[in-house]
Amino acid sequence: MSLRKLDVVVVGAGFSGLYLLHKLRSSGFTVGVFEKGDQLGGTWHWNRYPGARCDIPSLQYSYQFDEELQQEWKWSEKYSAQPEILDYLNHVADRFDLRKDIEFNTEVISATFDEKKSLWLIQTSNEKIEAKFCVMATGCLSAPNTPDFKGLSDFQGQLLHTGKWPQNPIDFTDETVAIIGTGSSSIQSIPVIAEQAKHLYVFQRTANYSIPSNNGPMDPREEAEVKSRYSAFRKENWENGFGIAGLEIEALASESTEQERFEKFNNHWEKEGLGFLGAYADLMIDKEANEMAASFVRTKVKEIVKDPEVAELLSPKFTIGCKRLCVDTGYFEAFNRDNVTLVDLNSNPIERITEQGLIANKEYLVDSLILATGFDAMTGALTRIDIRGRRGIKLKDQWKDGAKSYLGLGISNFPNLFTVTGPGSPSVLSNMVPSLELHVEWISRCIEWMRDNNKNVIESTKAVEDEWMVLVNEVADQTVYKSCNSWYNGSNIEEKAKDFLPFIGVPPYTEKITEVAEQNYQGFVFDKTN
Repeated sequence: MSLRKLDVVVVGAGFSGLYLLHKLRSSGFTVGVFEKGDQLGGTWHWNRYPGARCDIPSLQYSYQFDEELQQEWKWSEKYSAQPEILDYLNHVADRFDLRKDIEFNTEVISATFDEKKSLWLIQTSNEKIEAKFCVMATGCLSAPNTPDFKGLSDFQGQLLHTGKWPQNPIDFTDETVAIIGTGSSSIQSIPVIAEQAKHLYVFQRTANYSIPSNNGPMDPREEAEVKSRYSAFRKENWENGFGIAGLEIEALASESTEQERFEKFNNHWEKEGLGFLGAYADLMIDKEANEMAASFVRTKVKEIVKDPEVAELLSPKFTIGCKRLCVDTGYFEAFNRDNVTLVDLNSNPIERITEQGLIANKEYLVDSLILATGFDAMTGALTRIDIRGRRGIKLKDQWKDGAKSYLGLGISNFPNLFTVTGPGSPSVLSNMVPSLELHVEWISRCIEWMRDNNKNVIESTKAVEDEWMVLVNEVADQTVYKSCNSWYNGSNIEEKAKDFLPFIGVPPYTEKITEVAEQNYQGFVFDKTN
């Protein structure tokens, strides 16, 4: 049986996959996008849990590659909810006629590099494909983590995971519900579920910082102002360390008076959401300054939550920002409801799941059990595919002691394989859409350059890879990011190597990958032979 042949295989039909398809197809390449879900959207297809919403302002969490698209699309809210983001992506797909090259309900099972042919052999759930290039647009938060709770398979009620929520809405009216975890998805969903459920039990191991989104309808004046200067506005994305326009980080908390700090923190609490960490320039590099911000948030939590014991349990003790800062709508207020109970897993660990609920010191009988237990972040979606490079090396094995890549784009021993927002790039510590656009454009230009310069195979070397990941950690060492366990360093997955993976700082990273491209892809080797 003959194999289908393509220039490029793209895995995943989220923001990255859609833009890759548009960009590469426009450059004359034959492209196939393979998506295991039954529709496009990636993260915004699977994460349909109640209250799911972006924590980046809508006017920035969108494509910038087409000015007409920027001008024509109208967001209804400051922070877009999951359904609206999915509508936006469907609009993009229809506008650029992308669906004809996307295969849904098609899982990529394996990808094997044939060294003799210098081609990738892709095995999907439906067919085999040969392609010169393989681009993994699998997302940083797309591999749900399901802890191995004893007895989980025994549960007879409704079992749900926030990372793979059913498409049909779920009504918790008159139900007793348990949710395990208090990360971002839980913080967003708890206020919504609490309004429906007869009773909601929240099982918490680690309290998390969360800032109110202060969400509301899109301000038409702000929208008009931004759209009148969208190019300049987007440029501001790259002038900020996190790729978010409008964050003016100049003043130092350590040089401000107590009253000045209170006023600025309070202003950011009431207006900025995720931008709270942009109140001062030293919050993420100076532990004392960081503690000033953390203390402010703890005080706010204790002002909101009426029960002092519950408020104390909900007050994080670690460095603010070393775990992903959460943004919420009424999260702490939800614990003032009579039908919401917080269970501390440190003093009452889960012993097992039962047919009717779970035991944590005592048995909790529930109708629905929700796992808000996060993701095998940044690498999980890649290592769950059987990817084999030179000499049959498995990516999973190569990364068992820590994931390494060059610039988050290329991996040694895996020629003609690119990753979008892979380990060693700003990715989750940046505004994801501009970051992935940056990668898509870099990858597309690289493939075009190879075609125009008669290059067949590109590969990063272990030496540049090692050097780059050392720099990633050296930069992180100058901050407070490594001061706690988080999914940034794989600490939420027991068997995973504990390495800090994101590169901190959008401007220097952008400068670096631009320089690499301008120097004919310095650090990469072409047409290597063993």
